[in-house]
Amino acid sequence: MAMMKEFKEFAMKGNVVDLAVGVIIGGAFGKIVDSLVQDVIMPPIGRIFGGLDFANYYLPLNGQATTMTLVEAKKAGAVLAYGNFLTILLNFIILAFIIFQMVRLMNKARRSEPVAPAPAPATPEDIVLLREIRDSLQKNGQNSNDLAK
Repeated sequence: MAMMKEFKEFAMKGNVVDLAVGVIIGGAFGKIVDSLVQDVIMPPIGRIFGGLDFANYYLPLNGQATTMTLVEAKKAGAVLAYGNFLTILLNFIILAFIIFQMVRLMNKARRSEPVAPAPAPATPEDIVLLREIRDSLQKNGQNSNDLAK
């Protein structure tokens, strides 16, 4: 039972929950960027480079014809799918750039927040009492040097 209690404490810590939320949001954000690359960016680039689906660019490694789609070519044998690789690479670069911009904004926000000075530590009670005695003696006209005699 102690292990279950320990696991529950671990799982409910803020860091674990924050990490889980980050992974879920990151996965969803990755799908958005993937769609941006495949549906918005790559079609115009594919049109510039021959009007074909850029993801279907490949080199056959078994001597077959390149008139098949990538899926058909993979069924027929080994292929070097450089178009798919370039699409995924562009997807990664865009995702990395967006994450960099988010981290940059977070760091900028942290720096701009005013840092409150730490409160002064409380004066110990014995020091306060000694100061009160000193002030009382000075108020009564006695000097601390007179007491020493």
